[in-house]
Amino acid sequence: MFLVVSYDIPDDRRRTRLHRQLKGFGTRVQYSVFECILDERDIARLQAAVHSFIQRGQDHVRYYRLCEACVQRIQALGGTVTQVERTHVV
Repeated sequence: MFLVVSYDIPDDRRRTRLHRQLKGFGTRVQYSVFECILDERDIARLQAAVHSFIQRGQDHVRYYRLCEACVQRIQALGGTVTQVERTHVV
């Protein structure tokens, strides 16, 4: 699953902590946006990790799940879109 994670965290310490967590799951494509290619189990792990330290009411984290057809229609001006690796069985 192609997952876009965006965040707005006003506290430097929590923002840095979130950034470090997300680096383990995906690729940073903008200052507060990551693209991740994860299965459902890894998405659940990511969301649990994020949920454990954000402050509700202060921090904002959004998850956008994109289907394969949607991923093919992403337009990027500058930078590249994270590539979904395909497995071909011959």
